[in-house]
Amino acid sequence: MNDLLPLLVAVPLLGAALLIACGRRLPRIAAESAACAVSAATAGLAITLLLHSSPPMTEWVGGWTPENGRSVGIVLVGDGPGLGMAALASVLTLAALTYSWHYFDEPPRRHAGSFPALLLLFQGGMCGFAIAGDLFNMFVWFELMSVTAYALTGTRVEEAKAVQGALAFAVVNSLGAYAMLMGIGLLYARTGELALTQIGRGLDAHGGPDALTLAGFVLVLTGLLVKAAAVPFHLWLPDAHAVAPTPVCMLLSGVMVELGAYGVWRVHGTVFAGPGGVPAHDFERALVVLGVLTAVIGSLMCWYQRHIKRLLACSTIAHTGLFLIGLGVLRPESDDGVALYILGHAGVKAALFACTGILLDRHGSVDEHALHGRARKLRTVAVMYAVGGLALAGLPPFGTALGKAVTEEAVGIPLTVLYVAAGAVTGGAVLRVAARVFLGLGPKPPDRARYETTGSGEQPETGHRISRVPDTMRVVPAVLLAAALAVGVVPGFADVVARSVGEAASAGATGSVGWTPAGVLLGLLSTVLAVGLAALAVTRPKLLSAPDRALPLRRLQSGHVGDYVTWVLVGAVLFGALALPGVLGT
Repeated sequence: MNDLLPLLVAVPLLGAALLIACGRRLPRIAAESAACAVSAATAGLAITLLLHSSPPMTEWVGGWTPENGRSVGIVLVGDGPGLGMAALASVLTLAALTYSWHYFDEPPRRHAGSFPALLLLFQGGMCGFAIAGDLFNMFVWFELMSVTAYALTGTRVEEAKAVQGALAFAVVNSLGAYAMLMGIGLLYARTGELALTQIGRGLDAHGGPDALTLAGFVLVLTGLLVKAAAVPFHLWLPDAHAVAPTPVCMLLSGVMVELGAYGVWRVHGTVFAGPGGVPAHDFERALVVLGVLTAVIGSLMCWYQRHIKRLLACSTIAHTGLFLIGLGVLRPESDDGVALYILGHAGVKAALFACTGILLDRHGSVDEHALHGRARKLRTVAVMYAVGGLALAGLPPFGTALGKAVTEEAVGIPLTVLYVAAGAVTGGAVLRVAARVFLGLGPKPPDRARYETTGSGEQPETGHRISRVPDTMRVVPAVLLAAALAVGVVPGFADVVARSVGEAASAGATGSVGWTPAGVLLGLLSTVLAVGLAALAVTRPKLLSAPDRALPLRRLQSGHVGDYVTWVLVGAVLFGALALPGVLGT
């Protein structure tokens, strides 16, 4: 099975190359069918390898195996978490391709395969990043994933705001990539190695951590935290989601941001967790503080948005903060919970974006105020939107609720309060949108657009539609929500995930993982709070929706690339300062 690992990357990349090469000769239906087939084959391969990932697989590409303990080859690692993320990326790519079937206006024949080819390139980059076993090739796949995402975000190049959003995305993430590359150079200078496990051994051989180790740690993790959209590296994410086509938003929030958090877990656990790395209490302090900031600021930004795609993007930021807190406390149980949380969140968030795409298709707007009561006829979409909001809040038995419950049990009471609050605020914001847009509840909101991008005046992404929503656009979010539900209800699934994470982290068995009375009660509490917040926002809009309260946060989201670059530098300094005390004391 080891020999099949490179195919996870090779198959989608080859499929993309063939689509580009043959795009001039293929009709649109053939190009889209071929892309779906390639994506489905990659997803099937990832799932097959995942089922055989115990013990973990290792493949040195081209046979360049280590000699005398040293290597220059490319190593791929097929363990549970890596293959799980590759499978998640592949399944969501297939969902995005299916959702976008005949989605855009009919392209010229020479461009028929461009969009699906880019999605396959994106899939190949994500799979490569997930299974990379050496730091330099993590950077390579990081860059392929990023460059493709920039192109996908700016697909509608005829619109100035699409170019601006893609440019902000590109500059900030490129700066993160440069930071990561500099960190890799420092670690290579220290150890002479690039494979993750061998870098870790090399650092341990040098004794305790020093300033060079800290610099490499801060630079590498800065690049990954930019990708994860952690505060204050997060400002690019709402701008990118606001202009990216809906199928791309499904991937950005459903899996790409989560890959940044996965990279933090992988690099720390393999490279910096030993005696030569960063002391555990310093890493915990740095990541938990950033996680708390991310969850709080993301939740507030989410609540005060009326541009629905920005609202969902900000909720992704908030939940990323919860992921980082769970990873930062360095407990096997919290790692298990975050893994389940990511799986549930991916399905829910991709489904919510898919439903938002239907609103844009039907009404040419994603402005919560302008859409007030206009989507009453979309009953099926309304149900899915409400279900997604409840799942985001943490309603049992969804996978989001199970992952949140397992993580809450590991992080302690003070942080559990934050988990409940963030779930309530982000879920309540989505439920508020559902109540206003699909049911027309509450007074029609006034048009106050001074301090925000409203989402009105949008151009539909789709071509001229028939009177009903296409089946593919309805089925995909329904299947994604069902998958998020399955994460929480399939017997034994949580235990399988926990064993895979524990085996990859060499943490041993973590015991049974599942529902507890406390977890169910906390999930119900956050759901009730979310419903209550949504009801107050609809019935008493002036009480919770005063726009001036969010003015400082809105000013931070300036849209100016220079401002975003400044905050990346501030974030890198802050992260280094939080991790510095233990190194200074050695």
